[in-house]
Parts: sequence; structure tokens; C-alpha cells
Amino acid sequence: MKLALLGDIHGNIEALKVAYAAGIERGTLKVFHLGDLGGYAPFVNEVVEFLVEHQIEGVQGNYDEAVALAKEHCGCRYEDDLQAEMAQRSFEWTKEHASEKSKEYMRSLPRELSLFLYGKKVTLFHASPLKNNLYWYEGRPSRFFDEMAARTDADVLIYAHTHIPYRKDVSGRVFINVGSVGKPKDGDTRTCVAMVNIRARGVTVEFVRLPYDVKKVATAIMESGLPPYFADKLRLGR
Repeated sequence: MKLALLGDIHGNIEALKVAYAAGIERGTLKVFHLGDLGGYAPFVNEVVEFLVEHQIEGVQGNYDEAVALAKEHCGCRYEDDLQAEMAQRSFEWTKEHASEKSKEYMRSLPRELSLFLYGKKVTLFHASPLKNNLYWYEGRPSRFFDEMAARTDADVLIYAHTHIPYRKDVSGRVFINVGSVGKPKDGDTRTCVAMVNIRARGVTVEFVRLPYDVKKVATAIMESGLPPYFADKLRLGR
């Protein structure tokens, strides 16, 4: 069964449209999102409307939870004081501009979804089975991957949050970070959709990278009142 996985859309409707179309064109049978629908770009309500219209199921990200529950902080991690200040401004903007309908949708999202395909348990979540804002990079030791798998008893674990895609096989299990649709952080400005094919004989993954109208979204960021900082990051893929 071919799945299209959409991670960390972060208010980028233009990237979402391209990523979704790519999944459909490649013959996907089911599309899922992995949370973090708003923040950093101004189209949080348009993103939610698109997901609802296209009946795309998904899980709750840390940003979704924090916006929907009007928390004081998004639960994100920062590298320096400037990044922390910019991120907080984005978070406050998103809380103010997300509609009640969007917030209700975010509140309704589950923390996990599990599928059973060809004798394999496939579990989807935003960051980790342990915490919804844990940064799970590829370089973590194998024992960490084993610990996370044990918490879900899954054969295939699919997640996002770091905005950097990878596949790693540990102890006979498959771990897939789907990257980010709307805010890549691997130096590639293109949107990313992970095409995961679950079959009886194994699991294959393709990270499809496609260009979208970055300039249009960057302009919208600057016109919305969000810090131009995020337009610059989008242009750099950071």
C-alpha cells in the first residue's frame, strides 16, 4: 500500500498543494499529515481547510496543541536568542490569526495513528511516542530507536518535527522521518513529501522534492506582519 506523508506544513499552503499533488500523481492510496499546521507562514486557516476538504487524516503536532490550547510557548527548541524571539512572535501571530474552526480541528487531532498492513504495524506520530516535541535526529544511538519502538510495539515508525528527512533500519524495524512540506531545514528549498510503500516483502521510501512558489509565500509572510526573518529562512531552506 502506497502512502503519502506530509510533515510540518507550517502555514505554507503553496508547498502543501504541490506536495499533495505529487503524492496523488504517484498513485498513493492514502495521504496523512504529521502535524504542525501553522506557524512561520500566514496560511494556517487555508492549510486546515485544505486538509478537511481533501479528507487528509493526521496527528497533532506540538505547535497544533499549543495554538489550540492557547499555551504561552509552542514547545519548540531554539539555537539562539534571535531565533527564540522570532519564533515567539510567530507563535503569538498564529494564535491570534487561527480561526476557532482551525483551533477546534487541531484540538481534535490524535497523538498517534496506527495502521496494520501486510502483517506490519505502522504507527504515525509527530515527534516521538514519548513526547510531542522531542527532536529525534538520525544520529541518535540505536538504543534510542529501540526504546521508541518498544513504546509503540510497531514495525514501522513514521514521524516528523525535525524538518530533516531520513530512513533508518534498526533491529528489524523501519524508522522514517518524513521531513517538512512547508519549512525544510536541510538546505533544500523545495517541498518534501515522503512516499512510503508498505508491501508484504518489505518497505520502500522515496523522498520526493519539488519546487513551489517560494517567492509568493515569502511575499505573503512580509505582508502579513510576520517577521521577514521567516521569508529569509524559506529562501534558504533553513
